[in-house]
Amino acid sequence: MIRQRVAAAVLAVAAGVGIAVAAAEPATAVDICEQYGTATVQDRYVVQNNRWGADTAQCISTTASGFRVTRAEHAKATNGPPAAYPSIYYGWHYGHASPGTVLPLPVTDPAVAALRTSVSYTFVPGATYNAAYDIWLDPARRTDGQNTGAEIMVWADRQGSIQPIGTRVGTATLLGATWEVWFGNVGWNVVSYVRSSPAPTLSFGVTTFVDDAVARGYAQRSWYLTSVQAGFEPWIGGAGLAVDDFSVTIGVPAPPSATPSTTPGATPSATSSATVPAGAACHATARIVHQWPGGFQAEVSVANTGTAPLAGWTVTGALAAGQAVTQSWNAAVTTDGGTLTARNLAYNGSVGRGAATTYGFVGSGPATAPALSCAAA
Repeated sequence: MIRQRVAAAVLAVAAGVGIAVAAAEPATAVDICEQYGTATVQDRYVVQNNRWGADTAQCISTTASGFRVTRAEHAKATNGPPAAYPSIYYGWHYGHASPGTVLPLPVTDPAVAALRTSVSYTFVPGATYNAAYDIWLDPARRTDGQNTGAEIMVWADRQGSIQPIGTRVGTATLLGATWEVWFGNVGWNVVSYVRSSPAPTLSFGVTTFVDDAVARGYAQRSWYLTSVQAGFEPWIGGAGLAVDDFSVTIGVPAPPSATPSTTPGATPSATSSATVPAGAACHATARIVHQWPGGFQAEVSVANTGTAPLAGWTVTGALAAGQAVTQSWNAAVTTDGGTLTARNLAYNGSVGRGAATTYGFVGSGPATAPALSCAAA
C-alpha cells in the first residue's frame, strides 16, 4: 500500500502537479486542501496533505506543532491502498527539505544513533485508518525521488479491516510492547510494525526499529536515513484525526569512558582550557545545491546535537583538489591550503537544542561536498 502511495505521488509530480511550500512558519493556522499542498511549522517541520490515492476531498489545518484533518470524504475498499498520507516530516521528501535538517545521514552516523522522535495523536471513532510513522532509508544520500532501500512503518493504531503491505513474518518486543512484524517488497522493502494495542503517544530512538529491520535482513547499515514522518493513512473518513505534537531531536551519543587510558609513569595529557558549556555539541553536513561547469554552490547545515544551547560554532573540512572558495554568506569562511574553516557570525552563533542554522558558499573546481567536523563554543 505504501509503495503504491509513493508511486502515485511520483506519477502526479511527473504529470506536473504543483507542490506548494510555505516559506516560513505561519503565524496562524494554514488550511490546506491542495492534493500535495504543504506548510512549515516551527520553522523546522513540513506538514503535507499528500492525498495521493483518491479523488475524494481531504483538507488539513496546521497547528503550532502538528496538524488536524478537517475534511476527509474517503470511502476506499479496505483490501486496497489508502486514500492519503496526511503527515508531518523532518528530512527530505521528493526534493523538498524541512528547514535546517541534517538528513540524509548514514545509519552508522553517531547523530543517527542519538536521534529521537516523539508524537502525540488524536484518534477518532467511526473511521478506518492507521496512525503510523514512516522512516525512510536509501542506499544513496538521496534528496529527491523515490527511496529504494526500505520504508519502515510504525503503526501506533489500526482501525478497521486493514493490513500492511506483504505478509506477517513474526513478532517483536520493542518499547515495552508487542508488535506484529510484516514484510513486503514493492520495488523497495516495506517493513511494518503493528502495535498490539493503540498508543496515542510514542517516544523512541529511531534506531530501535532500524536495528530490528537490519537484524531481519530487510535493511542495511550502509544505507542513509533520509526522513522521519508521522501521520495517518485513511481508507474511510478520518476527519478529526490529528498529530498534536511531533518532534525529532538529536541527542548526544554515549561519551567515552571518563577515565583516560595512560601508560604507567606517563603524565596525563592536559585538557583544553576553553570554556564550553557542558553538553554542548554540534554536527555539520554539506550538500551541493547548484553546479555548473567549473563551479558550484554549497549549503552547510550546523545542527545542535547536544543537551545545551550552542553559544557559537566552528566548522572545518578539507577541500577537494582544485577547489577554492570564492564567496560565502552567514559565516566567516577562510581557507588555509586545502583546509576550509567557517565560524559563526554574531547573529547565528546561538543555536538551541535540537535546532540548526545554515550557511553557504560558492566555490570553483569540482562540485563535491566536503566532509566536515564541527566544534561547539
